[in-house]
Amino acid sequence: MLRSRWNLCGGNLAFKQGACGHSGTAFFMSETEHACTKMSVNVNRSVSDQFYRYKMPRLIAKVEGKGNGIKTVIVNMVDVAKALNRPPTYPTKFFGCELGAQTQFDTKNDRYIVNGSHEANKLQDMLDGFIRKFVLCPECDNPETDLHVNPKKQTIGNSCKACGYRGMLDTRHKLCTFILKNPPESTDSGSASVKKEKEKKNRKKDKENGSGSGEAGNQDNFDAPQAVDGDDDDEDWAEETTEEAQRRRMEEISDHAKVLTLSEDLEKPLEERVNLFYNFVKQKKESGTIDAADKEILAEAERLDVKAMGPLILSELLFNENIRDQIKKYKRHFLRFCHNNKKAQKYLLGGFECVVKLHQVQLLPRVPIILKDLYDADLLEEDVIFAWAEKASVSKKYVSKELAKEIHAKAAPFVKWLKEAEEESEGSEEEEEEEDENVEVVYSSSARELKVETVKADTPEKEEDDIDIDAI
Repeated sequence: MLRSRWNLCGGNLAFKQGACGHSGTAFFMSETEHACTKMSVNVNRSVSDQFYRYKMPRLIAKVEGKGNGIKTVIVNMVDVAKALNRPPTYPTKFFGCELGAQTQFDTKNDRYIVNGSHEANKLQDMLDGFIRKFVLCPECDNPETDLHVNPKKQTIGNSCKACGYRGMLDTRHKLCTFILKNPPESTDSGSASVKKEKEKKNRKKDKENGSGSGEAGNQDNFDAPQAVDGDDDDEDWAEETTEEAQRRRMEEISDHAKVLTLSEDLEKPLEERVNLFYNFVKQKKESGTIDAADKEILAEAERLDVKAMGPLILSELLFNENIRDQIKKYKRHFLRFCHNNKKAQKYLLGGFECVVKLHQVQLLPRVPIILKDLYDADLLEEDVIFAWAEKASVSKKYVSKELAKEIHAKAAPFVKWLKEAEEESEGSEEEEEEEDENVEVVYSSSARELKVETVKADTPEKEEDDIDIDAI
């Protein structure tokens, strides 16, 4: 296919001649158009196709000032940002984050500045990193994406118009804090302004061509597609109706539905997301599939962003008066949440208090034993237990203040034992270090292996008693 810019005839200007790769038809391109193609680059520069439809202008950088006041002005940042469908402040701030330099924005005069002297090629390579993280779709690698910022929940969503992908951006980059504070303008107003501009252009074209409504109607008739011939009736357009095909289509629909509901659920308040997770775990328990559903439960908690609160919900649904046996049974489920996660361990202690409240007669006397079971199962770390036990004011977040005091009083012997055990382990480690200092490695040329000998501490020899010669 020939581009609309490329002409099939010469004219008065100087032209570059070429040939179409498919049909071999000769085409001509003006010098100005040829220069423009050199100035533009692919948005995704890992794609080397020269006919790639997503183009952007090459960055133009201009260094101004001297000494400490030197700065780099990105002359065409507005045009580059427009091609990426992002505000020009985003890539400029990205440069500042990557270079560790301050940035300045003058939106009225379209001046976007990065402090320091920086080459255009270096900034162009850095722009590829911005495009990869904040522009390209992770599914189809197309740049037809929009950002959806929720400052209240501190989340940045990403949706693709090309493939329908919807997901969340990784907010660990420094630029994300700037995006959360300066969200992009709503796309509705932008699309409305684009439509108005198109309508104005169409009106100007109609006036220049002097075409009336009748001529416009005739042109529409020429562009209308021709009717389908009757010869195509032999083709089979029916949808496959086998059970396997139907099952495959349902799986595809469910996968797309999961992606679409991801951002919708994350936009809900915390209470609703916790209720969704509670109902999910409850359904697994009632269906009898909860024993092998530890990975699914963790994935659902991460999807709803309630991972830290997971042990609290699991305690309510999985523990009762037989909590000691249930700790062993569901150890794997709790470990997925509590391993190296002190916040989740604190919620587990809160869930433990709630279970004691529900079965106070049976469990209150056994508080220290249950805490030891949780500790032995690696669900609670020593630091978390000590912090929970040493609180100046007992929390009444999960149970009444009176019951919380009773639970802490019952737990005191276990906490004391844990502290003593820790002190003993520290003492034994010091003794082992002293023993290691008294061990010497002896090398013998005749022996094939190294010998380890224990060196005894030097003790002062006893002085021999004075002997009386006359007595002999």
